[in-house]
Amino acid sequence: MPNVKKMIVSSMLITNALTIFILETQLPPIVPIPGIKLGLANVITLFAIYLIGCKEAAKIHTLRIILGSIFAGQMISFLYSISGGILSLLIMIVGKHIISKDFIWLVGILSAVLHAAGQLGIAILVLGTMSILYYAPIILISSIITGLFTGLCVQLLLKKHEKAFYRIINQ
Repeated sequence: MPNVKKMIVSSMLITNALTIFILETQLPPIVPIPGIKLGLANVITLFAIYLIGCKEAAKIHTLRIILGSIFAGQMISFLYSISGGILSLLIMIVGKHIISKDFIWLVGILSAVLHAAGQLGIAILVLGTMSILYYAPIILISSIITGLFTGLCVQLLLKKHEKAFYRIINQ
């Protein structure tokens, strides 16, 4: 893909991811347990990995985390977001190379679980207690559910529209 097109597509995806992230912060919690949310902006990251490549997707993901923390006024949560985000991104990239496109939903689950693991790790360091791990089963279950949803969204989006997206990008 030419550099200008790649930059335009990346900019649109960053904008979409950031908009979704900000909108999601305005929604009431899906369950009355702190820290559990859908993580819908990760749909854009996983989609970008398959559509325009890992390097561009990593830029999109990182910028979304940084800008999202600034715009949402949640700089305190930046450490949690970036630690979970890095692990999530890494498994998405690895998953693209070793898991069939028919199982993108599995990549979604794995990325959500690793995102939660990164956040729990930071919580242990920040709070200075291992007791946070009592929370792990709840986080694991919610990660599996939300990751499945994210992965299925990307899988269906690519299945239905992949040719159209590639045509637009490669014109």
